[in-house]
Amino acid sequence: MNFPSELKYTKDHEWIKVDGDVAFIGITDFAQKELGDIVFVDIPSLGKEIKQNDIFGTVEAVKTVSDLFIPVTGTLLEINPLIDTKPELVNSDPYGDGWMVKIKVANVAELASLLSSADYQALIGV
Repeated sequence: MNFPSELKYTKDHEWIKVDGDVAFIGITDFAQKELGDIVFVDIPSLGKEIKQNDIFGTVEAVKTVSDLFIPVTGTLLEINPLIDTKPELVNSDPYGDGWMVKIKVANVAELASLLSSADYQALIGV
């Protein structure tokens, strides 16, 4: 499994990559493996501000549906257009083309509460 060290992670298995006040968010390699084949991603909150740890959408796999939690407070700027027609990108490239949303970060101080790559690996027992 892959755990890029430049990313921050949540206990709910999301990752975040921050560049200034903009961030990309997706689910981890571990999460996509646990879910199995992803068939649909539903993110109805475009343009809305979402508070840290609130649900911003769902991901549907063959046998389950899982909530997606926002790692930090921010306004949803963009939903990855590729995952609408190719949700399997979340499985094949979770840290690249399989990203889910881009947000404008409202409070960068919240990043301090997130996990490092090593902390996340310890959490999942890798």
